[in-house]
Amino acid sequence: MSRPRVYCLLTEAQVRRVCSAEDWACLRQEFEVLVNPGPDPVPYARLVAEIGDCEALLTGWGAAPELREDFYEAAPRLRLIAHLAGTVRGMIRPDMIEAYLRPRGIVVFSGRDGLAANVAESTLGLLIAASRRWFEHWAYVRRAGGWRSPNLDPETQHLLGGTVGVLGASRVGRRLLDLLRPWDLQRLVYDPYLSGEEAAALGAEKVELIDLFRRSTHVADCLPATAETRGLVSAELLALLPDGAVFVNTARGATVDQEALIAEAARGRLIVAVDVTDPQEPPPADSPMRRLPNFYLLPHIAGCGTYGYHLIGRRALQALRDCFAGRPVTDAIDLNRFEQLA
Repeated sequence: MSRPRVYCLLTEAQVRRVCSAEDWACLRQEFEVLVNPGPDPVPYARLVAEIGDCEALLTGWGAAPELREDFYEAAPRLRLIAHLAGTVRGMIRPDMIEAYLRPRGIVVFSGRDGLAANVAESTLGLLIAASRRWFEHWAYVRRAGGWRSPNLDPETQHLLGGTVGVLGASRVGRRLLDLLRPWDLQRLVYDPYLSGEEAAALGAEKVELIDLFRRSTHVADCLPATAETRGLVSAELLALLPDGAVFVNTARGATVDQEALIAEAARGRLIVAVDVTDPQEPPPADSPMRRLPNFYLLPHIAGCGTYGYHLIGRRALQALRDCFAGRPVTDAIDLNRFEQLA
């Protein structure tokens, strides 16, 4: 019996970044995989010319071209697009959904759950580190040559016993809430698309945006960047947080009023930890983000890590197996909610 043909826009080195050796061997054994020999990306015209008898397409970081009409017309047997990375927005055009994806039943898989695992772990770590102001203690000990800073009180409200407000029941938001289940603290969540019952199942209380900022000692921004969320975290909302509150953003910088966030940190009211910035990433060399001691700036690394990366490959392999066995594909994109995706 012939194996399904899979066109892989990634080179083997790129695949191995997000796929364990064992899973890559299984993928090559169970499917006929046409791998980009590299080192350069596959030209779009060549993809269109060669996709004809393939039933699946593998894409990923550095190998995710915008798929236009000519691609779908040249791929009559295509059943699955598996993106071994996060967002598919630059690759899947909304107009192609109605023209080709829905009519043909083409499934789009995203490795976002693997990335979400890494980001949720990073978010939890930053909530703890920022709450306990470890970076500032470290700087005082190592850079200033001191021991216990007279300006830092270690006996303040930390994560345990606090109230964590999660902005967005995204993949990251849900994983974070799951990680927080055993903790002795209150969990709040804001998401207009989430019901109260769904929030309760996640171990959280659904609240309105204003209530979340009024009640939280810690806020984790897990929002996707959409037209609805751009600038959602405003100066007015940040002002509602109590003095000493922690604000962590591992999602998208565009969801927050950056100047307002800097201003609150400059006043010493909040401890801020961000992995993402907007409109520039990295921010300018003279940005206050780089100077304020209570503003912890990381270089967009929250999603990095072997565990989550290999989870992407494992889930992609399972997506291929499920697709060609006629089973529902886990981690398939809900095309009905495409506009709400990050």
